[in-house]
Amino acid sequence: MELLTYLLIGTVAGFAAGLFGVGGGLIVVPVLYIVFMQSGYGEAVSMHLALGTSLATIMVTSISSILAHNKNHAVLWLVVGQLTPGLILGSFGGAAIADALSGQKLQLIIGIFSLLVGINMFYSAQTKSSLQQGQSINPYWHWFAGAIIGIASALFGIGGGSLTVPYLSRSGLTMQQAVGTSAACGLPIAVTGALGFMFFGAHEQIHIAHTIGYVHIYAFIGISIMSFITARQGAKVAHRLSPAMLKKCFACLLLFMSMYFLSKALLL
Repeated sequence: MELLTYLLIGTVAGFAAGLFGVGGGLIVVPVLYIVFMQSGYGEAVSMHLALGTSLATIMVTSISSILAHNKNHAVLWLVVGQLTPGLILGSFGGAAIADALSGQKLQLIIGIFSLLVGINMFYSAQTKSSLQQGQSINPYWHWFAGAIIGIASALFGIGGGSLTVPYLSRSGLTMQQAVGTSAACGLPIAVTGALGFMFFGAHEQIHIAHTIGYVHIYAFIGISIMSFITARQGAKVAHRLSPAMLKKCFACLLLFMSMYFLSKALLL
């Protein structure tokens, strides 16, 4: 029954990720948190488990996304290589920071983040500038940006697309290039972040079955399998709907989740 619950979460998260064009972490984290709390895991570890497990599932879904974007030549591997060192250091550091924070503080941080992203979804505009062939961005600046994105992504349990895409777009990439390159950047974030949550969680001696540190294995398997399948279906539906309407729907979802986490964090 527990595995069926995770398969259902993966179905919804994958479809929503494909539909809204944003990584499933923003869907998986709040839903997993609720499921873990209902399972009696407790306030002390439920949020940490949700974050670590979310990052683990992104390892699988990001591979599918990379393959799709690379076929359309939308991944700039030079930029990915320049960002990766900072992403690795940042995501591992973010896991360490998350381990040091209480569940209440993590809820407050994620609630504020969801609120800001949701508001931005209402007012965001696509840049029309493009990176000219032969043009390059200072790699040292990529290291710094990658570290900030990595820390935030690990703290929020996401692949970083909501942060990486705007950064790459403002750096001169087209939206297609920014989205494709961001998808590739999600893999090192997810791998390092998940390993970090496993490592720091193992030192906390969590006495919960089917877990490695802060990663729940059953949840990881169930969500990964179904989200990998249903993300493509969500993407197909997205092409039939208005992009503006999709943004507004996703923004409303984020605002709802923000209010949920902020209310819990402030009332605890």
